[in-house]
Amino acid sequence: MSKSENLINFPTATKPNFKIVDINRKRPTRRRAIACGTIYMSVEAFKALESGTLPKGNVLALAEAAGIMGSKKTADIIPLCHPLSLEEVDVTCSLDSEKNSVTVYTQAMTFAKTGVEMEALVAANTALLTIWDLTKGIDPSLQIGGVELLAKTGGKSGMWTNPRGIPDWLAEQLPSEETLQGATAGVLVMSDRASQGDYEDESGKLLLKLMEKAGAEISHYQVIPDDKSTITSSIKSHIENHKPDLLIASGGTGPGPRDVTPEVMEEVCDRMLDGLGELLRTESGYFTDTAWLSRMNAGMLGSTLIVTFPGSPKAVKECWDIISPFIGTALARIKKQGYEVK
Repeated sequence: MSKSENLINFPTATKPNFKIVDINRKRPTRRRAIACGTIYMSVEAFKALESGTLPKGNVLALAEAAGIMGSKKTADIIPLCHPLSLEEVDVTCSLDSEKNSVTVYTQAMTFAKTGVEMEALVAANTALLTIWDLTKGIDPSLQIGGVELLAKTGGKSGMWTNPRGIPDWLAEQLPSEETLQGATAGVLVMSDRASQGDYEDESGKLLLKLMEKAGAEISHYQVIPDDKSTITSSIKSHIENHKPDLLIASGGTGPGPRDVTPEVMEEVCDRMLDGLGELLRTESGYFTDTAWLSRMNAGMLGSTLIVTFPGSPKAVKECWDIISPFIGTALARIKKQGYEVK
């Protein structure tokens, strides 16, 4: 059933003005968002807060607790937010005696189909307003400013950082998008029509862009027909001549009579890594109900990891998004299994 078939089309007169965005076909990923905001106050109020002598008690401790509570109420406060099961929320207060201010940093994390930006921002605002409430007796002219999202990770867009800049301490802790930095990678595309020039290959060129963005050095790119002997010789030749750490073969993974890539993999690989193919099918099921028809697989030939993808650009992007967060770590662990060049 397609996405459009999942929807009920109401009569025009009764169509709603708003709706929660459909995330039915999105894949759950590890999500994280970091936000911040600052509250400014008088010297007198700041000194009382810093020394813990404000009449209502420990301001910072309560602000941290309030921020966590606020993040859990985000969907109740903001109408179109999806309710999320938060797995971790951190609230930290940083004091600045020169500016008589407190900056609140919040971090929200979950494993879900949508992001946690709003949860982090609500946590920051709730913590700041709690500080306001406990400090207003000393200084009624408080000011809140600079509430913003600093960074977010996960989902289709990957990692995002605020274009106005983020603190150095945060930049050092965020994961690098160049997951293939220092690795060599090749692309082999199996397509009868593309190899004959009937149309331009899009899947392979998309893979080249994705791997180059991930920091990989491209060893070789080739488009060949769906022919068993040609695929076999091309894989062997590519690995023998270029010795890439990673080779992604796109195309020929379906159930059709010309889809022979899985059979070639079984013949040429020293050992199969069945788990990767299972993962790709399982995760692809979020995008299409017939993902089980794909025969994607993976294996080792020498020290090269070979992964097979479907042939369409859409499927290539989806599969890359599935493996890209961990593929660099996988290559490093493979080297530790006896493939390290001495």
